[in-house]
Amino acid sequence: MRTTSTSWRQSVEWTVHELAERAGISGRTLRHYHQIGLLEPDRVGSNGYRYYGPDAVSRLQRILLLRETGMPLADIADVLDVPTTPEVEVQALTGHLEHLARERDSLNRRINAVEHTLSMRRQGREPRMDVMLEGFNDRYEVEVVERWGRDAFDASNQWWHGKSVQQQKAWKVRADALLTRWRVIQQEGHELDSAIAQEHAAVHVEWFKEIPGTPTHAGDTAKSVDMIRGLADQYETNPDFHVAFGTPEAASFAANALRLHVRGLKPSPADDLRG
Repeated sequence: MRTTSTSWRQSVEWTVHELAERAGISGRTLRHYHQIGLLEPDRVGSNGYRYYGPDAVSRLQRILLLRETGMPLADIADVLDVPTTPEVEVQALTGHLEHLARERDSLNRRINAVEHTLSMRRQGREPRMDVMLEGFNDRYEVEVVERWGRDAFDASNQWWHGKSVQQQKAWKVRADALLTRWRVIQQEGHELDSAIAQEHAAVHVEWFKEIPGTPTHAGDTAKSVDMIRGLADQYETNPDFHVAFGTPEAASFAANALRLHVRGLKPSPADDLRG
């Protein structure tokens, strides 16, 4: 800690190491906050050291408090960069609480589904298919809402849960066959741009169109391309999809074939109207 004048408020300052130690965080965290513009030091000395004064310490305290709630750093910045009023912070925390509540509800559904399945298996009985499907169908709720909005999730969710158990089973059989076909095409040694691979990519895209709430269902080509590319990334990196496709290689092949396919998608009339 350094002091440079008789006024404590103006003179007290801490280095990265000193402030990090007092705050119980790492120096790397402080430097990261500086890099993203969340917490600026009062000055940078000729020796390259960052020095933080009382105002920066006060801001850091609020950052750490909001971070404890799980609020993303970008949202914390939005809260702190507007004139400080209780109303602004209450609004931000209320929105974040609603987000956490949705996550909790989604997690509770999955927990209930697993508990039910485990209980039935221990008793040597078959689990109720509707409960199984409810839990595992909703596992990507948070991602869908964040990327496409609550309306998109609600539309697909209502469509799915509006089906009977037999309809859900039939749809899953079709979905499994779609992914199995990718594995067969990959194992037969076809190229990504081969007719058979690109024809199945078209079938895959048509399959997406059946699901309300998706850009493909709405006929929005630009957003459909974005969605399919995002799913392709998931196919390659998410182990759950590796299992669904049968092998990581099949999942990667499908992802790359879909990426290639969407390059050739033409804007729809709906796209033109929106433009």
